[in-house]
Amino acid sequence: MSLPAPAQRTLDQKPSLWVQLNSACAKYKPLNLGQGFPDFMANKTILKNLRTTAADDCSPFLHQYTRAAGHPRLVNALAKLLVHRCRHDPAVSGPIPANLAADTFGPERSIDPMKEIIVSVGGYGALSAVFFALLNPGEEVVIIEPAFDCYVPQIVAAGGVPVCVPLKPPKDVTADIDSSEFAVDFELLEKSINKKTKILLLNTPSNPVGKVFSVEELKKIADICIRHNLICVSDEVYEWLVFPPNKHYKIASFPGMWNRTVTIGSAGKTFQVTGWKLGWTVGPERYIAAMQIIQQNTVYTCATPLQEALAMTIEEELPLLGTEKSFFHQITQDVMRKGQKIAQALKKVGMPPIRPQAGYFLLASIANMALPASSPTSRDKRPKDVAYNEWMMLHKGLAAVPPTAFCCTKHQPLFEKYLRFCIIKDDATINKFLELLNNW
Repeated sequence: MSLPAPAQRTLDQKPSLWVQLNSACAKYKPLNLGQGFPDFMANKTILKNLRTTAADDCSPFLHQYTRAAGHPRLVNALAKLLVHRCRHDPAVSGPIPANLAADTFGPERSIDPMKEIIVSVGGYGALSAVFFALLNPGEEVVIIEPAFDCYVPQIVAAGGVPVCVPLKPPKDVTADIDSSEFAVDFELLEKSINKKTKILLLNTPSNPVGKVFSVEELKKIADICIRHNLICVSDEVYEWLVFPPNKHYKIASFPGMWNRTVTIGSAGKTFQVTGWKLGWTVGPERYIAAMQIIQQNTVYTCATPLQEALAMTIEEELPLLGTEKSFFHQITQDVMRKGQKIAQALKKVGMPPIRPQAGYFLLASIANMALPASSPTSRDKRPKDVAYNEWMMLHKGLAAVPPTAFCCTKHQPLFEKYLRFCIIKDDATINKFLELLNNW
């Protein structure tokens, strides 16, 4: 008699891209510009505040359970950080129609930190809690692809049905273009919605494309959500890393959208401490309360000392916002500089870069990069980006991420001519990357 099998839901899942990449990197030991994490030391302020939580004279309660929905000091700091971006701005999204006034976050409104914010185990944990809290079995979620690879399995695990709508890639990748050239197909987006659709999942700034959705695109998406009575789940973990002159706007601030939008953020992506695994969701009380019901019976609460240190860091950042002393300003300028160096090097070897508007990543075209006929990877039936990335690891000592991992099989041909490179790396790592490409 064989032993009982694991649940079918686990057996149906595809192997994780990150497990496969880690395995390949361990085997071939390439320079890894694939995964999205910094390899330089975290900001001095956040490290100072972390040390404070471990001092001999700190409160003993900083090492015990804290409030399940979020450490009080942290949710209060987050409310102050986010409120101005949530408020409706008529100069951006136009006047508020009378019929949408009750569902709009007005210019004088505040965020209730105890009812309208929840802290989770990273952006991952926030997304999982959202889907389990909002989806009934069989309800559909429209996803704009390419999209982060955890979306689909989390939706399926929660009983939902993912419906994927691809961005339209740029026609001429050899031109000097940025990620705004990836366009939303609004006709296809409308056609993907039916009576079972409950959520429209938005990721801006997006991963892996680096696209910042424009005001006009957000207006159209908001209109779709309102007309079809959808919830908008907006993943905005890269909102504080937007490269000038681009600007990020929260769809929750648009007329009629606050009461139907939950917005997800991440301490890891905001302060470059991905190992802390702290995320947050801001939104209307009824959805945040539903998420708390899910979370209190799974993770219960997040690490108290990390939440305290994060709260202290946000408090110190608040008076610096909009100035050159702001950490957000400094890290944005630094990452933009790093991205420009990487882009120039890729262009020289025949991989035209698509300048990201925001975030950790840059896409480069491999449309004109041929695999050697003698390479085993040239004869398989995998998407080109997967095969080319493996060839790079084997023969060039360089690892990226294939963007086809971020879309369904049907849409892979649209994105297989690109590779994703992480640009938030130490200068020493980038110099090694430049050396590799100089010897291409």
